[in-house]
Amino acid sequence: MAHTSDKPQVAGLVLAAGGGRRLGGRPKALLEHRGRPLVENAVRVLRAGGCRSVHVVLGAAAEQVLRKADLSGCVVTVNPDWEEGMGSSLRAGLASLSTAGGDPDAVLVSLVDQPGIGAAAVARVVAACETPSALVSAAYEGRRGHPVLFGVARWKAVAERASGDRGARDYLKEHEKEITLVECGDVADAYDIDTPEDLAHLE
Repeated sequence: MAHTSDKPQVAGLVLAAGGGRRLGGRPKALLEHRGRPLVENAVRVLRAGGCRSVHVVLGAAAEQVLRKADLSGCVVTVNPDWEEGMGSSLRAGLASLSTAGGDPDAVLVSLVDQPGIGAAAVARVVAACETPSALVSAAYEGRRGHPVLFGVARWKAVAERASGDRGARDYLKEHEKEITLVECGDVADAYDIDTPEDLAHLE
């Protein structure tokens, strides 16, 4: 590690570019949760879970999100190709991490539409990061879920494999044996806000 502290420096990355197609085109970043936009909740969770810096990738209604959500202190990237799917947003986020300085050892990737995953799960995944080639994922009853942490040594390969709506899925499949799974089912609920019915999860 290049840092004097023995703890790896972990940056957080919120993918918040989706247009909410199955929600009638309501951008997920702007859905209300506890009286504030969902993207603010995601940022707060990453900070509380131990991420030193937080990067946010916006896409759908980005200007509106920037007006309504308090993203102060975050590095915000607007992905012009957000409609291509999560892969392009993951690439945009990794690129912003590489150019922002601060020299993180790893990035923890979270999705804006999973408010049931709080700081406790983030902290567990962050704590399992030990090397620049770390590959750590939260698990729910043994099944891999989010958030996922990638050591800096993996970023280039992850970005190269990120395409369409698959995000890092192909990369994770190919490196399945290297993933450290951290059980989080006792501290988090890994539902997505995808359909109008799912809005019931929001407070």
